[in-house]
Formats: sequence, structure tokens, C-alpha cells
Amino acid sequence: MSNKQMVAQKDTPAWILQVWVSFILAVSTTAVGIAYLPVDIWVKGFMGMGLTFSVGSSFTLAKTIRDNHEAEKLLSKVDQAKLEKLLAEYNPMK
Repeated sequence: MSNKQMVAQKDTPAWILQVWVSFILAVSTTAVGIAYLPVDIWVKGFMGMGLTFSVGSSFTLAKTIRDNHEAEKLLSKVDQAKLEKLLAEYNPMK
């Protein structure tokens, strides 16, 4: 059997900080831009709802993509284990 050790991917603290800072900056500047638009409050409310739903759907999309990727990795591991077991049990001299 294979003695490969799986190494978990880990993001660096600098990357995590950059991601959060850019997210907070993007959402807050968009919200401030909506607040200062010279339009009626109903239009601002509509744009604020659009921003909220866009952020929520972005999180959902990212989670779905991550879950699908992790499921493919798990299925790949199971298939690899089955193949290794099959090859270990195979004896061409029988």
C-alpha cells in the first residue's frame, strides 16, 4: 500500500487577513456609495437589498464549490483505496 501522507492545505494568516480586509472594504464602500446616492430612500433600500443578496449568494456559491471539491477528493481517496486493495489481492499465478 501507499505510504503517502496527506498534507492539509492551510492558508497563511496574511492571506486570511487580506481576504477579510478586501471583503469588508468592498461591502462598506458599496454601502456608503448607496447611502450617499442622490435618490429616493426606496431606491437606496432596493440597492441595499441587492447588495445583501449578492453577498449572501456569493458565500453560498463559495461554500457549494468548496463542498463539491472536497466530495471529489473523498471519492478519489475511496476509489484509490479500492484499487490498492484489488491490486494487493490480485495474484497472476493463480
